[in-house]
Amino acid sequence: MKFLDQAFFIDKDTEKGRYLEHQNEIGDPAYLKFLSKLSKPLKTKLKSDDRGLDFGCGHGPALAEMFKEDGYSIDLYDPFFYPNKEVFSNKYNFITCTETAEHFFNPNREFKTLDSILAPGGWLGVMTTFLTEDKSFENWYYRRDPTHVVFYAEKTFEVIAEQNNWQLEIPAKDIALFCKNRDS
Repeated sequence: MKFLDQAFFIDKDTEKGRYLEHQNEIGDPAYLKFLSKLSKPLKTKLKSDDRGLDFGCGHGPALAEMFKEDGYSIDLYDPFFYPNKEVFSNKYNFITCTETAEHFFNPNREFKTLDSILAPGGWLGVMTTFLTEDKSFENWYYRRDPTHVVFYAEKTFEVIAEQNNWQLEIPAKDIALFCKNRDS
């Protein structure tokens, strides 16, 4: 795991402005195909009556719409666009976290929060571009986004799983699926 030096953190207004630049359109076929890298493997783990949360859904919650179209009940949370704190008093059978974990200023706290609202036997799906040994961090496109403050290697997700008593699956590049143990 690598962290951005706090000296380079941007203020909240600039951060929100950057998010508003994202073209996360619900009807964009290319964006939906991108999101399906997480939704397809996660849906194979779910039951039709499972309740979910799109954590960090952004201003265009396309992934949540994809799940709703397949009949799932899913709540929205985003600190800028859907700041519904009621979600933190619920338990969810699944939580999606797409292109969000790289924005966690305190990843340990955020993953503990997610664990606290994930039901035993529930699934957490994380999508973020994994840090790999063969990339030059200095020139890596992903680190140049000023809102990206933490970067994860596959090994990092193994440690996160161990810390939270979760099982980890990596079904595809840049996708981590965590299952919370039923006895948690």
